[in-house]
Amino acid sequence: MTHTDIVKKLIGNIHPHGASHIDGDRLENLKEMCALVGDLVYEINFVARNNKDRQEHSMKIMGEYAHDYLINDLGIK
Repeated sequence: MTHTDIVKKLIGNIHPHGASHIDGDRLENLKEMCALVGDLVYEINFVARNNKDRQEHSMKIMGEYAHDYLINDLGIK
């Protein structure tokens, strides 16, 4: 089981069903998922901002990796 599988089980289904008695719960799940993604992106951005220009090689590598991920994979500038 992957981390993604675990999170999806914990948060629940986020896909609209087309019935308001179901979609109300799914909207709340979607809000939770978005909040989690925001928190995770914040953490990745923190690593990027605080480490990509460091002198210590291992810290610089991690900062650059995080920065490249934000730019190239997520399109965040």
